[in-house]
Amino acid sequence: MSEKVYTKNAPDAIGPYSQAVKVGNVVFTSGQIAINPATGNVEADTIEAQTEQVCKNLIAVLEAAGTSIDKAVKTVCFLKNMSDFGAFNEVYGKFFTSKPARSCVAVKELPKDVLVEVEVIAEL
Repeated sequence: MSEKVYTKNAPDAIGPYSQAVKVGNVVFTSGQIAINPATGNVEADTIEAQTEQVCKNLIAVLEAAGTSIDKAVKTVCFLKNMSDFGAFNEVYGKFFTSKPARSCVAVKELPKDVLVEVEVIAEL
């Protein structure tokens, strides 16, 4: 049986999906982008600032699910430009200190024309 996760401390879903879903001892987050939940807008235009907002959004969703970023076991990262990989890693590494498994790919386009999107699988 699955349970939907919602928090007002992260952006509302911009489509027909949940912020996260808990199944057994695992939580699967939807991809988070750099929307500030207080304003509903993308307010940053650098990869560093957007990555920080994404990580803050993920922390809020994971906490609402009853877990933390330290219990992440896998992330999937989408970058608009692979040239941002180094700068992305600098910020990402400050948040994901447990070093979960990760995939990171460049994509042609992301919602709201953001530079980065990250999803997480974590233990509860």
